[in-house]
Amino acid sequence: MTERALSFDAVADQYDEARPGYPPALFDAIEELTGRPLKGSRVVDVGAGTGIATRLLRARGAHVTAVEPGPLMAARLRRAAPGVPLVRGLGDALPLADGSADLITYAQSWHWTDPARSVPEALRVLRPGGALALWWNISDGEVPWIAAQDERVRRWAGDVHHGAHSAAGRAGNLRAAMDRTERRIPWTRRVTLDTHLANLGSHSVFRTRGEQAAAGFFADERAELLAVFPDGTVEEAYAVELTITVRA
Repeated sequence: MTERALSFDAVADQYDEARPGYPPALFDAIEELTGRPLKGSRVVDVGAGTGIATRLLRARGAHVTAVEPGPLMAARLRRAAPGVPLVRGLGDALPLADGSADLITYAQSWHWTDPARSVPEALRVLRPGGALALWWNISDGEVPWIAAQDERVRRWAGDVHHGAHSAAGRAGNLRAAMDRTERRIPWTRRVTLDTHLANLGSHSVFRTRGEQAAAGFFADERAELLAVFPDGTVEEAYAVELTITVRA
């Protein structure tokens, strides 16, 4: 686990309050592509963070176990979902029994794993016929204001794959021999400008540079967005990129 991945731990509350959730259509697609209802399924949510996806999976009736390495993220998850079993661990070495899961999910977290380790671990923990589901909320770069913000972040960070609007190397690092199905699910949410900026600021590119370094960027960004959204309500546009792989 890299320093960048663990940088989220320092902003666990901000992450939980500002990050977007996932639309119901995502979970409909998971059920369709796996051929199994979430209700009653044994699900392992890896890199669960504060439990944003964990809670939504549980709301669909799944029996969810959360796996999270960060102590502060895990603490927030425990407060938000006290009834969910939680184990501290990494996707590269899952602390779970062989064949114990119907579904393993990675919401925004697969890219932090080493696929040479995480793929065999997923296959070990899945029962035959079980499925691995990876997904990311990706900001829609076709929307002009999002494309403009993306360019401003890139100029500030000098980081082509900064994570705020993309997740480079997403499901492509699954080994080629594994058959997979992909689905793209567009959706939107309306939030306050403060929530939008908190969401943006929770990404690792800002966390690793520190609050003081990012303060000037966010002051300028607030002014840029108020010119587009003078009432202070931002409509964020996303597409969930979903990949399903079924174990033979």
